[in-house]
Amino acid sequence: MYNYRVVTQVERKKKAMTGLLKGIMIFFCVVFILEGIVLNRGFMLPGFLLAVLYFVYDIFGQKSYEYTLDNNELTIDVIYGKRYRKTAHVLNLKDLETVAPNWHEVVAKYRKNGGTEHLRKYDYTSYEDDIPYYTMIITEGKQKIKLLLDLNEEMLQIMKKQYPERVFFA
Repeated sequence: MYNYRVVTQVERKKKAMTGLLKGIMIFFCVVFILEGIVLNRGFMLPGFLLAVLYFVYDIFGQKSYEYTLDNNELTIDVIYGKRYRKTAHVLNLKDLETVAPNWHEVVAKYRKNGGTEHLRKYDYTSYEDDIPYYTMIITEGKQKIKLLLDLNEEMLQIMKKQYPERVFFA
């Protein structure tokens, strides 16, 4: 067949009030450390623990996803804090059941409220309102799973060429 490699980066939208929470954490960290310097050293430990908590929240609070379609294999990586990468799924497209927009009737039986089949769901979308997301039903190992993805036009076209009866467009 054809050799191809398509990579798509999806940045997850930040949740509301994230900036306020970070500001409050920094404020209390500074207050506890200053109280530890001026009043009692016992206040320094909560200040340092709050600083560690801030950095952990900063790393795991920012997520982005990378979809790599390489020949007949789809790899989904989760990137935490723009520093740490973890491969979440390596999927063979031969095991693909369907790819369709979330509102399509092909995936209606897999919906949360009203569907007849309940599958384990993995959400790798950006949560942007203007970007349509697709539902992919595929077998991973011996288990059928449901993936929510922000697929671009190029990936969809390649999948449509390979599996025309399984891929549906918006």
